[in-house]
Amino acid sequence: MEIQVRKALPEDAEVLVKIYNEAFYEDYVKYGECPAYGRSVDDMKKSIVEIPKYVALYNSRPIGVVSAKETSEKVYYIGCLCVIPEFQRKGIGCQLINFIKGQCDDWQKFELITPVDKEKNVKFYTEKCGFTIDHEEMDRSVKVYHFSMERKK
Repeated sequence: MEIQVRKALPEDAEVLVKIYNEAFYEDYVKYGECPAYGRSVDDMKKSIVEIPKYVALYNSRPIGVVSAKETSEKVYYIGCLCVIPEFQRKGIGCQLINFIKGQCDDWQKFELITPVDKEKNVKFYTEKCGFTIDHEEMDRSVKVYHFSMERKK
């Protein structure tokens, strides 16, 4: 499935909130909390300005988002990678990982977290994208894995 990706602008905030809410609703229900779910449009506008976000489009329809922020020299944290449920398991997440690697072309390492019990996410990041699990910890009431991917020299 071929997608287009473009940089999100503050005026895209309402669309991004809708994508996040659709993509993370299951997590919100399961855990009773999810930092990506239920954000206000104003908070999303601020976040778009502070952290570059990119919108995935299929036939001009917004269906996903990826964001990454440099946390130290050549180390980037993927704060969000989400695809609305109807478009999951179609290769879009892999395309978004490859896209963000191209946007952060000086990267030496990518990092991210996901809940330990989200087996499809763990499998996606390790088997499809090449991340490794560094460690696990509690993030509020949710046990999460910290993942990383280092650029081969």
